Amino acid sequence: MAKLLPLPHLFIASAPAARCHAVGKSVSSAAFRSVRILTPTSREIRLASGIAFPAGAHETILDAAARAGIALPHSCRIGRCRACRARVRAGRTHASCDEGSLEESERSAGWVLTCVRTAESDLELEIEALSAEGLPAPRIVPCRIADLARLTDTVLRVTLRLPPDSAFDFRPGQHVEIIGPGGQRRSYSLANAPRPDGRLQLLVRRVDGGLMSRYWFDEARVGDLLRLNGPLGTFFLRGVAQRHVAFLATGTGIAPVQAMCEGLDRMPTDARPTSVLVCWGERSPTDLHWVPGASAVPIEFLPVLSRADASWTGARGYAQEAVERRLNRTPDGWTVYACGSEAMITDARARCRRAGVPDHHFHADPFVAYSPPATATPSGAPHA
Repeated sequence: MAKLLPLPHLFIASAPAARCHAVGKSVSSAAFRSVRILTPTSREIRLASGIAFPAGAHETILDAAARAGIALPHSCRIGRCRACRARVRAGRTHASCDEGSLEESERSAGWVLTCVRTAESDLELEIEALSAEGLPAPRIVPCRIADLARLTDTVLRVTLRLPPDSAFDFRPGQHVEIIGPGGQRRSYSLANAPRPDGRLQLLVRRVDGGLMSRYWFDEARVGDLLRLNGPLGTFFLRGVAQRHVAFLATGTGIAPVQAMCEGLDRMPTDARPTSVLVCWGERSPTDLHWVPGASAVPIEFLPVLSRADASWTGARGYAQEAVERRLNRTPDGWTVYACGSEAMITDARARCRRAGVPDHHFHADPFVAYSPPATATPSGAPHA
């Protein structure tokens, strides 16, 4: 176990009224002040907003921020999804692995991925700080399978129930890590917004040879005891007031889109988008197992099929192509949320750029290989 070192800074929150409570709004730099307590190995990381926090010699920038109670955008935590991208204005950093998702022009301009970078000196970073006040902290809680419903030949909807006193909260669009009976871990986006009964839904696709896939489709039974770690990630609606939102999904990437659509009516009226486009890419009509429900925000649903037969009269091709065409018709004021394969996300990002969507209005949650997320604190006990 690593030794605990004195913190190089003591951060004291100012009066509660000065802190930002709305999810997704930037934390005001006036909400924090620091007292310097220097150690030989400490580094100070300062954001463009003025917020500053200490970082140890061997912890990533993302982990250092979390330790200081500051939420930075992130998802995969292994340098693949780009959600944690930041530009270094001053200072030196070290990468623990290749940042292959960054383009060469971005590297030259000083962009790095905070989930795999450590600070070699004091740093000044350009990155959005989300309101930690509005984001529930990840924790491990027990859960039981309440229902298993086969939606298609390859997609299973799993409903989980948690202990009545778990008070598990999350933002629509976030994901959880399921810890299976044998200790295997896999991440799944939540497919619903918070509900009064506290139940959670996942969409699971059958993967040939997958350990968790075999469990879900061949072994899982109602009543099975599992554990979940979450909520995780920052893939949720923010900064979309008076903007058009395009949800782009392929396969079970529709799960967080379902959750965010379900949560639209619960958003404050002045924080809601003007309109929503849901573009869902699948292969055939039998793969389509969901349509958006009624909402106070106008929703346009555009399923796009890549292998449909002659009877299909809807859009054909790939979802990212359809989104580009739609954005080109009304090019102003779009924010895009994309969830699916890494290849789709890469192509979609390029197409959205061509359509005039700036990078800070393109949010992605790509499917990546498993990697353990941040440590969570166990909580609760098994329940019946």
